[in-house]
Amino acid sequence: MEMHATRTLAADRAAVWAALNDAEVLKACIPGCEELTGSPDEGFEAVVKQKVGPVKATFKGHVTLSDVVEGESYTISGEGKGGVAGFAKGGAQVNLSDAEGGGTDLHYDVEAKVGGKIAQLGSRLIDSFARKMADQFFERFAAHVEGRTAEAGDSDSAS
Repeated sequence: MEMHATRTLAADRAAVWAALNDAEVLKACIPGCEELTGSPDEGFEAVVKQKVGPVKATFKGHVTLSDVVEGESYTISGEGKGGVAGFAKGGAQVNLSDAEGGGTDLHYDVEAKVGGKIAQLGSRLIDSFARKMADQFFERFAAHVEGRTAEAGDSDSAS
């Protein structure tokens, strides 16, 4: 599965960069995240509970950052295991640039793979779930860096 998108955030690049590297901010923005510890230098450990179609799982995984260009870009890679439900692994190239008219453009290219029971659900359901998760994350993230509260229905919002 691949996703490519750009989001324009009403915040300066330094604030967006700081939030992208803050474990507490990421924990609050990742749907289903119960625990996120670590640092950009050492990597992050995460526990995320999700339901994909009929499959419920608690994923435990490790996330690392590489190719870091301070204030500009990094590559994030990770893998989570959900027991019999299967696994998810992948990465994203994240780039920040100054938006025309102010703010920051956050561009991401994501590649992900799943295996186990989750993979048996079919690519259409998995792609839909992944896009919903990405939309929820970026709505929450945008709300944080812009200093506003995410809407209760943010899971249905598309930007």
